[in-house]
Amino acid sequence: MKSTMLELKTGHSEAVHDITGLCEEFLRDAAGGGDGLLHIFVPHATAGIAIMELGAGSDDDLLAALRDLLPADDRWRHAHGSRGHGRSHVMPALIPPYATVPVLGGAVALGTWQSVAFVDLNVDNPTRKIRLSFLADPA
Repeated sequence: MKSTMLELKTGHSEAVHDITGLCEEFLRDAAGGGDGLLHIFVPHATAGIAIMELGAGSDDDLLAALRDLLPADDRWRHAHGSRGHGRSHVMPALIPPYATVPVLGGAVALGTWQSVAFVDLNVDNPTRKIRLSFLADPA
């Protein structure tokens, strides 16, 4: 297995970041044109990975839906950091901190409109880490 840890500057506002390009760049060397699986993992209790369409408003729709489901108010028992920070700790139960994607011929085998998205509601942490791991097909 080949693995690397990347750093992503997310800033101080909730956002959905397209990390498909980072995945593809990693696979150019790690996969060597072969088949296998790409595992994407974020070692954070307040971020997640989603496979979804991006750039056509879906990312804003996701953030709006998360605001409706997980309001940034004072209802959260986990209450350190910015107002509503506890919701960031609940989000990974809805959007997990990992995804696994097939790799064929050294490229992620996503659907036509699919991208790999890093979802971050935590406005207190402007720098995040992402672990990418490639597991080659043993055949």
